[in-house]
Amino acid sequence: MEKRTIDPWAWGKNTNSAQAVEVKNVAGTLYCSGQVAIDKNGVPSNADMRSQLMQTIANLEQLILESGYDCKNIARLNVYTTSTQDFFTTCMDIYVPFLQKYGIQQATTLLEVKGLFATLTVELEATVVK
Repeated sequence: MEKRTIDPWAWGKNTNSAQAVEVKNVAGTLYCSGQVAIDKNGVPSNADMRSQLMQTIANLEQLILESGYDCKNIARLNVYTTSTQDFFTTCMDIYVPFLQKYGIQQATTLLEVKGLFATLTVELEATVVK
């Protein structure tokens, strides 16, 4: 698998993402449903967004690894949140280290939505290649 990021603008280096990701010679593609802070019993979290993001990342990591893929090969990672302001002010010190841990350079979209399931405030949707 070959993965190449494209980011033609200098400001793009500060976005924790790439403007585009090209992938060639793929052996497989994993399309992950949106992952949220739901425990192993299917109970959604009532915690704050920061705590929910930690659980959401753990759930996403588990899903990707148990599927036989590697987090470093996330090509697209969409973030859905009930408040982009809260996400930027309380979660970036969790989100950015997650990306750095695996050297992820992904195409991404950040969307503020009116609501998510139950009491959830953040959801991550990934596409992973190998």
